[in-house]
Formats: sequence, structure tokens, C-alpha cells
Amino acid sequence: MQGITRIRSFFVTNYDEDHISNLPNVRRNLYIDSLTRNASVTSAQIFSLKEKPISKSMNELLGMINSFTFRDIPEEFAIPGLSVNTFYNHYPTFTDTNNLSLLTFLDVGSMSFVLGGDLERPGWLSLLQNPQVRDHLKRVDVFVASHHGRRNGYCSEVFKYCNPSLIVMSDGPVQYDTQLMASTYSRHASGELFSTSYGQELRKVVTTRRDGNIFYEQRP
Repeated sequence: MQGITRIRSFFVTNYDEDHISNLPNVRRNLYIDSLTRNASVTSAQIFSLKEKPISKSMNELLGMINSFTFRDIPEEFAIPGLSVNTFYNHYPTFTDTNNLSLLTFLDVGSMSFVLGGDLERPGWLSLLQNPQVRDHLKRVDVFVASHHGRRNGYCSEVFKYCNPSLIVMSDGPVQYDTQLMASTYSRHASGELFSTSYGQELRKVVTTRRDGNIFYEQRP
């Protein structure tokens, strides 16, 4: 872990297994100071929404929700050059975990990122009613496609406000129409130049399926 022993704030972007699958191992090895999540839903309500039996990872998360004091963005999380803003729909207006995802904006230096968790179109439309969400979207440079780039995570109205240079999809092999949306998303991005063995290439969409782990490095 390269000497890392502590997580200052753990962000739960979605209450589904694929977002927390290694949580027990994380907690065995790292101390977590605080939990940032959609706080409109209780652990009991999340339990009622999940298929049974509940996994070890989900039990771990439910225990954390019961034991951690909720903070939207903890004050001690302030880091020079980093700004974090989160928004979410409320339970029981929405009773599905996808549309209860945490919408997270990260401003890192001069770059702005947005992560939509597993938001689907109805959840996006609800959040777009918030002028603060619309204002944050206008600044976004990198848009991490919600629900791994699946069709039901796409909301064209988002891009009335958001004009990113790059779309990122966290996806795997072709399944559930995940990769069929790359061309649709590419219409909304201006593109970034990437160095390849063939020279520079303008890319509008990058995926973990094709490109592997994706890192951001801010250069002086």
C-alpha cells in the first residue's frame, strides 16, 4: 500500500455490490476517518432494497452506515488544489439504488471531473432541476459515464450544460449494451490528444476495457 494507512473520506457512489466488493479487505488494512454517501436512505432501507442473502461487503457497508457519523464533505478533507461537491436524489422519491447514487464533482487544479455512480435517466433529470448541479456541469472537463456507460445511464439533457473534452467508461467485456453507447457519448466530447506508437490520436471516449487502468496526471 506504499505506506498508506488511512483514508480520510470514503465515498460510496452507489449502494450496489460492484462498488463495494473489496470493502472488508479495505477496512482490515486501512483506517477510514469518515463516510460520504447519500444520507437520505438508512441502513435498514438499503437492506430492504437488496436481494437476499446480503453479501459480506454489503453487511460491512451497512455496519459502517450505523457506526459512522455522516458528513457531506468533512471539514478536515480540505486539500489545497482539490474541491469536492456532492449531490443526490432523496429516498423515498427514488427507491432504486441506481438513482440514489452520489453525484460527485472533483475539481483538481484547473481540471474538473464528474462521477455519476450508476445514475439512470430519471435520476439525472431530477438532479438537473438543481441550479448548482447545472453550474457544476458547465465546468466539467472529464465526464465519467454513469452506470458504466450503459444505455440506461445516458441522459442527453445533461449535455445541454456539460461540454467535456473526454468521456470515460469504466467497463468490461461487451455486456448489457455497455459498449454500444461509445459513439453516442463521443458526440458530446471535444476530444483530447493521446500519444500512441502511431503518433498523436484524438480520443473522445476512453474505456477501461480497451485502455486498462486510466490515470490522471497534472503536469506543471
